[in-house]
Amino acid sequence: MQACIEQFRMPRHREIPDVGLYLDQTVKYVNRYLAPLGCMEITSSMVSNYVKKGYISNPVRKQYDADQIAYLFFISVAKSVLSMENIARLFDMQKAAYTAEIAYDFFCQELENMLQYTFGLKEALEVVGTPEDQSEAKNMLRSTIIAITHIIYLSSRFDAMAAEETAAEPAHEDTDRLSLPEPPAQ
Repeated sequence: MQACIEQFRMPRHREIPDVGLYLDQTVKYVNRYLAPLGCMEITSSMVSNYVKKGYISNPVRKQYDADQIAYLFFISVAKSVLSMENIARLFDMQKAAYTAEIAYDFFCQELENMLQYTFGLKEALEVVGTPEDQSEAKNMLRSTIIAITHIIYLSSRFDAMAAEETAAEPAHEDTDRLSLPEPPAQ
């Protein structure tokens, strides 16, 4: 997992396709980027529910734009630590303080930064943004990202431990088989 984290990079807002992706394309796009982090996949029905409940806006001509895809990235990652109601609150805080592009790019930078630090790939956290740029919205987002990265780290370690335990178990012969006597010699 450490090698995956070392290579992990989220697409920045300007790199997300803005030509409009259909639902299945959107789901594949998001899942492809998040695959190295473990089981954070979204499904078409999840996205449809997020739209129905108003967490993301309706697609235009059944196509999702860059802002909607950015929200889906955040929802996919944050749902492991926050309820949808709190994710919506955090969205509202971010929208009040920053443009969607700035908030999403900060999320990407901070997630990559925190993952590398948590997995021991760097000794110190980088400062993302400037000290003057601190706000309650950024502090809440940073705290969410810290929780997310710790869950990813713990899940990967527990998975590795389980794999090691399975590999260390000796292969047992099936002792429950009945031994049949040899037929008599004729």
